[in-house]
Amino acid sequence: MSDLRPRRITDAPGFAVAPILPWWAGGLGIGLVLIIAVALVQPIGVSTQYVVLDGVLLHQVLPEVANQSSYLSATAGGWTLATYEFFFVLGIPIGAGLASWATKRFSPRVLPGEWATRFGPIPGRRLAWSFIGGFLLLFGARFGGGCTSGHMISGVSQLAVSSLIFSAALFVSAIVTARWLYGDWGKR
Repeated sequence: MSDLRPRRITDAPGFAVAPILPWWAGGLGIGLVLIIAVALVQPIGVSTQYVVLDGVLLHQVLPEVANQSSYLSATAGGWTLATYEFFFVLGIPIGAGLASWATKRFSPRVLPGEWATRFGPIPGRRLAWSFIGGFLLLFGARFGGGCTSGHMISGVSQLAVSSLIFSAALFVSAIVTARWLYGDWGKR
């Protein structure tokens, strides 16, 4: 039988934290949120709300341009942010902030310490690579028709074939990317 107690996770040399909850409790929590979301509204997803925000903002500034885009028109619905999905996404950073404050684990650190080893001591360079990675992730999410929460949580739980393929591709690309970024990191 495996040990289900939280283990210490090392984030950078000299910086270790014990998880608040074991992995299985987090998984049960996500499952419960998904069940409630599906029962009350719809399955959860995050990446579409970036397009909705873009569409609503563009509609405020250049409505004729926004109206010409069938993608933005369909995605941004009634050109409003007053939706369940947008408030769900807005709640993610707010909830993370409250959790870090409540557990006294807030850190002003922007990027993992390991990135300094890979990209050097210049924070701007590390932030640029972080932005590039985030952009590629969001572009891939929109191109693939959903993000990790939409496909891997909602889609896989519904046994959607596209979500199973997405999840497999995500894991393969994550392993390749981690090997490229950190090289022998796993061997240390």
